[in-house]
Amino acid sequence: MAGIGFELNRLARKDDIMGIVHAFLHSAFATAGPWIFTVVALAAITYLYGGQMDNIELLNFRGIIVYNFSFSLVLSAPVFMVMTRYLADQIHVKDVTPAPAVMIESMLLVYVLQLPVALFLYAFYLDLPLGLRLAGFANMFLIATVWLLGVFLTALKDYVAVTWAFLVGLTVGVLVSWLFSGDSQAVGMLLGFNVGLAIIVFWLAARVFAEYPYRLHATFALKPYFRKYWEVAVAGFFYNAAIWVDKWVMWFAPEATVLSSNLRFYPDYDSAMFLAYLTLVPCFALFVFNVETQFFHHYRRFYTNILEHASLKRIRYFHGQINKSITQGARNLILCQGVVCALAVLLAPQIFEKLNIYFMQLGMFRLGVLGAFFHGLLLFATIILQYFDCRKSIMWVYGYFFASNLLFTLFVMLTYGFEFYGYGYFMAAASSFVFGSFILFRHIRMLPYHAFISNNNSVKVKTETDAQKRHSEVWV
Repeated sequence: MAGIGFELNRLARKDDIMGIVHAFLHSAFATAGPWIFTVVALAAITYLYGGQMDNIELLNFRGIIVYNFSFSLVLSAPVFMVMTRYLADQIHVKDVTPAPAVMIESMLLVYVLQLPVALFLYAFYLDLPLGLRLAGFANMFLIATVWLLGVFLTALKDYVAVTWAFLVGLTVGVLVSWLFSGDSQAVGMLLGFNVGLAIIVFWLAARVFAEYPYRLHATFALKPYFRKYWEVAVAGFFYNAAIWVDKWVMWFAPEATVLSSNLRFYPDYDSAMFLAYLTLVPCFALFVFNVETQFFHHYRRFYTNILEHASLKRIRYFHGQINKSITQGARNLILCQGVVCALAVLLAPQIFEKLNIYFMQLGMFRLGVLGAFFHGLLLFATIILQYFDCRKSIMWVYGYFFASNLLFTLFVMLTYGFEFYGYGYFMAAASSFVFGSFILFRHIRMLPYHAFISNNNSVKVKTETDAQKRHSEVWV
């Protein structure tokens, strides 16, 4: 959110309905645009050309894409979380000259993290033809680069470049997959998909260099940030791993599919959950719009008044305004997400019939929608906490989300079986939301104390010095 807030506020200040509509659409794209474009392209390739090839080839193609998406996202998340924090600080001080160098350094760091997993999968674990191994290996690095560059340009507010890059790249990927899907089958489809991803990568990278034409210097600017903000990196890993861990567990369910290539996944569960996640998109857009156009205004005034030594009465007034904006944002999110979830649950049979989806996924989809309801509220709580720099609290909440999703899903799969698939994610999301909201409202209630005492560096230094002095006196 480092850069998109400026654009949202500019659009929202227009004195017409189109300004609000544009701001809402922009916030929707900023939160879920690349993901939506990619899922649509993958679905289009599978739907248009899947009937022309053997089912095993199609499953290998889809399995490789799912594996690469999951592992690349989880492994690259710590890097792009810290990188986004760095970019936010640079935007704040109005100095983005290190941006191109930081982009290159981040890409190299992501590649180092991806390499052992990619080598294990495609050199040892998976039993695939050489061409498919090489295409899958390249695909993993391309997807990781797309995650990174998409976050990079969104943070720097260049959402138009991201939109066009994904539209053109994924359109070309669909067409090239059709050209290569004849005799080559899975290899050809994956190569076509890689061509589309490569166009996105080069387009976004070129846009960064064109927008920020500064000389490259090996500054290693992220190195101190990983030491200072290690909680942000850990939280990014836990959150993205929490999104995928229930799928990883369900890949070992009795109903899961295991191919001769050693690829294993559970298509019914994966598809039901991915479809359930789509219910989050309009609520994400509403949430980002509300936060950046209402909450942030009061948040900034609260801290500005502290820095300007305003009266306690005025500081408390803006503390109350922050409380009010959070309460109103939560209310709006609950209403929006609740309506969307209720419609999705009630109309699920009609949706499945129209989209020709197996009805065996119906129960999992409905539980996934209910889980997504609490998942969205959890994100609301933790993103607000990020504004107040509660890094350790967020890390613990996301760590709990990961552990609870793992344990609940494993318990349900081993104990209750197919009829209860989806309850693990639902219970994890609901309990994580309760945990996160408790921490949020406890912090907000004591916000003036945290602003003057617990987050005051001078007080921290004095406290640490006094503690060290007392420790030395004890030893003496």
